[in-house]
Amino acid sequence: MIPSAGRIVEVFVAINLANPLNAIESTPIMTVQTPAAATRRLILGSSSVYRRQLLERLGIPFEVMSPDIDESAHPGEHPAALARRLAREKAQAIANQLPADARHALIIGSDQVAVLGDQAYGKPGSHVKAVEQLQTLSGQTVVFETALCLFDAASARAYEELVSTEVEFRDLSLAEIEAYLAKEPAYDCAGSAKSEGLGIALLDRLSGDDPTALIGLPLIALCRLLRQAGFNPLTGV
Repeated sequence: MIPSAGRIVEVFVAINLANPLNAIESTPIMTVQTPAAATRRLILGSSSVYRRQLLERLGIPFEVMSPDIDESAHPGEHPAALARRLAREKAQAIANQLPADARHALIIGSDQVAVLGDQAYGKPGSHVKAVEQLQTLSGQTVVFETALCLFDAASARAYEELVSTEVEFRDLSLAEIEAYLAKEPAYDCAGSAKSEGLGIALLDRLSGDDPTALIGLPLIALCRLLRQAGFNPLTGV
């Protein structure tokens, strides 16, 4: 996939020559001048470094733009509906920023909430709130709802999926919670834990269809949506 003609863009490519089957490390950002003949652009509408790192695993050139939307829940809005709406609004917000000659892009929006009962838990944003979240989630089975929207700017069509991951937290002592956050301050993660890092030690069990969903960007679902939109991640067309 090549970005639009005549534009200088930031393109992210992931390569792991030692073992391409393992998690791939990010290479430095490359600035490239695109050729005159252009195809569809792929844009990740997110400021999350975790989502960017996940998308790099596919080895597809892409751009990153940060959406500016209000992420507040509507009154009475169910957590899963909130995640779906925010994923869609993030993608559409990026589409609205594009100039008319760049409206052939495919834009990825994603959002995640941790759900216990009818209560949604997003990013704690601070140490105090992270401790409170983990104390609440301790010993509980929590569902992480990860919403994905692939917005085709050319047709204004949105392809969407919701991927659920069931997570069982261990019974956690306050000392364990404090020790965890001291080593891995997961203040920017829904549920205050990074399952791809030390946060796995907080858990007893996980169950879901896509192991990357819990990190924030379900790649199995994304590849499926890309194919539906007419782009095959394997062949690049």
